[in-house]
Amino acid sequence: MDALNEMTALNASVGAEAGQPFTKTNTTIINDNDSDFNRFDEINDLCDIDESYLHTVSMTELFDSAYQSKPPIIDGLLYRGTYLFAGSPKIGKSFLMAQLAYHVSTGTNLWGFDVRQGKVLYLALEDNYPRLQKRLYRMFGTSENENLFFSVSAHQLGNGLDEQLDGFLQKHPDTSLVIIDTLQKVREVGGENYSYANDYQIITKLKSFTDNHNICMLVVHHTRKQSADDKFDMISGTNGLLGAADGGFVLSKDKRTSNNATLEVSGRDQQDQRVYLKKNTETLVWELDKIETELWKAPPEPLLERIAERVTADNPQWCGTPTELCEYLAVDIKPNAITQKLNVNVNRLMDEHKIAYHYKRTHEGRRITLTYEGSVSKRDNCDSDCGVCETPTQLTRTDTH
Repeated sequence: MDALNEMTALNASVGAEAGQPFTKTNTTIINDNDSDFNRFDEINDLCDIDESYLHTVSMTELFDSAYQSKPPIIDGLLYRGTYLFAGSPKIGKSFLMAQLAYHVSTGTNLWGFDVRQGKVLYLALEDNYPRLQKRLYRMFGTSENENLFFSVSAHQLGNGLDEQLDGFLQKHPDTSLVIIDTLQKVREVGGENYSYANDYQIITKLKSFTDNHNICMLVVHHTRKQSADDKFDMISGTNGLLGAADGGFVLSKDKRTSNNATLEVSGRDQQDQRVYLKKNTETLVWELDKIETELWKAPPEPLLERIAERVTADNPQWCGTPTELCEYLAVDIKPNAITQKLNVNVNRLMDEHKIAYHYKRTHEGRRITLTYEGSVSKRDNCDSDCGVCETPTQLTRTDTH
């Protein structure tokens, strides 16, 4: 087999919730560790040798790969990736940004949505520190918060902003959300050329940074005065901004003097929603009135339910071949099909049942390990030579909740 056929899929850029591969030790599973194989420099070398070479992945290879999901920042509302947040001037965008930043930094529930705690950097580039102090005091009182950071000045994109953000993330690696308020403040010199290509390039640069650091970035922007049936058509600039982003939010009011607002939500990897909000006149916090669209929930998956019945806190680990797993679960599924099903549902198995799935291919054959997360590692049901249990850290997903 030549070098091209032995290579597996590239780690392509993905949307807000789309997955990245689990680290594997064989070529049947896409690897996210460039030091082992599947390196971009190897692909580039091949392209230099043969300019007609186009790296492709078959549908079979896709299903033979287990991808690691990026856990949401706010379940059902905000995911990792680059998002536009648009609204007309003085409508309350900055108050809502402060609210999102506070809830993520404290991990407190927002409007019924579960929030995963992480550090937050808020670039409030149209504000000053005295105004921020008064705003936060009115909204949240004097509660201390060491996980929420502010800056009222920053360099422009392409002129030092990347280095500033990278420096902050190196110092605070558990950061999950960066807010840039507003886009206009960080547009690089010459960025006032509002062409589709220019707008697309600006968001693409931010998205590249976001994807490389596995964080969420909210970029605040303005809407134009002209109304539109589709609220997202009101975003100032060209469609290149939203086209390059992973999703968008549009905050709007029927009347500027009203305390009621509508938040439109749309994204590549999330359900479109319409959220009705009402501003508390005393605290200026946006409170939930109602949500028009109920979130879709995946129907039960019998295979995952069956695994959850057998792999429990009392029986926290199982290891064996796909054929042995079919027999162990007493399911009428072909061995190759059960691995493909688990590859597709690996994140759901973890999220819903707290069971980590690991698939390894060795010279002796294929091995599957299922581990109940949070339990003390027990190897009673696992062969000592399976090669997986020797490294317990391989059994757990690398993302955290």
